[in-house]
Amino acid sequence: MLIGIPKEIKNHEYRVGMTPASVREVIQHGHQVCVEHNAGIGIGFTDEDYQQAGAEVLTTAAEIFAKADMIVKVKEPQAVERAMLRDGQILFTYLHLAPDLPQTEDLIKSKAVCIAYETVTDSKGGLPLLAPMSEVAGRMSIQAGARALEKSCGGLGMLLGGVPGVAPAKVVVIGGGMVGTNAAQMAVGLGADVTVLDRSVDVLRRINAQFNGAVKAVYSTADALEKEVLAADLVIGGVLVPGAAAPKLVTADHIKRMKPGAAIVDVAIDQGGCVETSKPTTHAEPTYIVDDVVHYCVANMPGAVPRTSTFALNNVTLPYIIRLANKGYKQALLEDVHLRNGLNVYRGKVTNEFVAEALKFDFVEPTTALNG
Repeated sequence: MLIGIPKEIKNHEYRVGMTPASVREVIQHGHQVCVEHNAGIGIGFTDEDYQQAGAEVLTTAAEIFAKADMIVKVKEPQAVERAMLRDGQILFTYLHLAPDLPQTEDLIKSKAVCIAYETVTDSKGGLPLLAPMSEVAGRMSIQAGARALEKSCGGLGMLLGGVPGVAPAKVVVIGGGMVGTNAAQMAVGLGADVTVLDRSVDVLRRINAQFNGAVKAVYSTADALEKEVLAADLVIGGVLVPGAAAPKLVTADHIKRMKPGAAIVDVAIDQGGCVETSKPTTHAEPTYIVDDVVHYCVANMPGAVPRTSTFALNNVTLPYIIRLANKGYKQALLEDVHLRNGLNVYRGKVTNEFVAEALKFDFVEPTTALNG
């Protein structure tokens, strides 16, 4: 199989679908790889690095899309990239389709085989291809939130951990999953006063045990969430419903009643955000202010630390890339229910139930679509 690696073109996105080491591994399995010129330059990989690994370097993305059997990316394809997809071509990347009708319509029209990293599952009920970026985003959310609280960004002018004699900032983390746990870890390390809200008692028990009581683990009711958010200096939105749009847990009314100069980091913005006043921002202009509350809603947070993120992502995507290349998409998807859960759009059909429900498309069960 010929695998194509285009250069990412989203604003300030420097990650790359495959490292030279991953390319070498795939080639050892008998496949070919073509890489767009300077695709990895943002994280220190030159064209020569890819050529030494055995890849062919091509000048433009158009050449990559025209030749490759499978496109491996990081971020969802932009409109110009979606226009280059073709019938039966495999697209393997993050998609986040539930809040994105234009992208979904374009992928349906392309008749490509679109497999989303974020909905591939594992035998433990986890999301193995989303986990490393959730770890990065969770840790980064505290860095971003700490900056948003600085006066120059419109914040309260607070240091997260305070100093002796001055109370630390109150950090409220909504969701105790991978994002929330990593956010809590960083916030505790900086000396903040941390509360995690979740609806799973098992998750709350894990948080309590993991942090040995240093984090307050609170069951999330509407009343508890309102109380904690209104008292917070920094709110981290880390809620995830796999494949679906994020629920709007923090309302516009909550925002109006929060402390002036408080900050929100909505890590769920890729799935539409869990804050009613959230809208996607970029690394170039990461924040905006609504009712005196600073909002940080960058849709590709891990892109700010692209080298770490690329290596972490390749560690988990490489086995699936090899499986798809070795077996072909149909056999690989039919044999593995967890990989099949990643199939969001198949040759003009929506094969993810949450995406279909969110965007009002007919849902076709993946096995039915593949055998059709």
